[in-house]
Amino acid sequence: MKVAVFAGDGIGPEVIEQAVRVIDKLSIKELEMVEGDVGASAYRKHGHPLPQATLDIARSADAILFGSVGDFDCDDLERHLRPEQAILGLRKELDLFANLRPAKVYAGLEEMSSLRPEVALSIDILIIRELTGDVYFGEKGIRTLDDGRRQGYDIMTYAEDEVRRIAHVGFKAAQGRRGKLCSVDKANVLETSQLWRDVVIEVSSEYPDVELSHVLVDNAAMQLVKEPGQFDVIVTGNMFGDILSDQASMCVGSIGLLASAAMAEGTMGLYEPIHGSAPDIAGKNIANPMATILSAAMLLRHSFGREAEAQRIETAVASALADGIRGGDLGGSAGTSAIGDAILARL
Repeated sequence: MKVAVFAGDGIGPEVIEQAVRVIDKLSIKELEMVEGDVGASAYRKHGHPLPQATLDIARSADAILFGSVGDFDCDDLERHLRPEQAILGLRKELDLFANLRPAKVYAGLEEMSSLRPEVALSIDILIIRELTGDVYFGEKGIRTLDDGRRQGYDIMTYAEDEVRRIAHVGFKAAQGRRGKLCSVDKANVLETSQLWRDVVIEVSSEYPDVELSHVLVDNAAMQLVKEPGQFDVIVTGNMFGDILSDQASMCVGSIGLLASAAMAEGTMGLYEPIHGSAPDIAGKNIANPMATILSAAMLLRHSFGREAEAQRIETAVASALADGIRGGDLGGSAGTSAIGDAILARL
């Protein structure tokens, strides 16, 4: 059970430290953790945000625990040298095509949501985002038109096999939950989305026990605010999933509570909090590490099948929240290490 640990930039090292403490507390003898450099810190040490040594560690690992990347001082670098290329590079090199983002309101935190408490309490959603295709990985650039004007372009594409494999992930996830899958697209104006919808419908014939629905992305954004309890599993493309999953995090109440997994075929996965590097609060011991700790629980569950340990972590986090252990993002005053201490005590 080899886990690559890539802390990254900003608050990444702080929150990763607490997640590693929690994993260590479980005393899983077979588990080995190996560290590597990514992001701006890797660029400063090695001249690249994803150096070969780090990539070698990732390829030899069974799972990756990832902190965050991003640094304002690197914004003027060429795009291929910016910190964010580390996570994009790992997704591409390891074919991490399926992003799992659960969003659920913890009892007692419904008042933290931007929604009415009774609406927020209905949220229990798994958003599955295709992660290696779409406009983010399509042809892009800036060109000069014949009349001298500059034009930026980003090409959105999906091949049917890319849609088919993420659709299978969505249907299987729905089978393990409440049996409802909502496919989100923009088929009324985008040919890429029309192909997406057609392929999802084709795949649905293999899952007669799952109720399939289709919602346009703009309507999905509205429904997440109006009636989020109607959703069980949502499957969508890379760009739409990026936007909707962040929206769901604020419906829950805090981005500091949401974990995520990026899965390849089989059990290889990269696990990270959905929040960014937050360099403005780095080193101040005020970041909430719960999302990273919950990402560690997802790692144990999805890559190693250690359901009992995953549930122990999740129960400890829920217990800490119920007892009023909250970071600044939740209106509390508990620091990063204090939150880690509280969760360790409840394990």
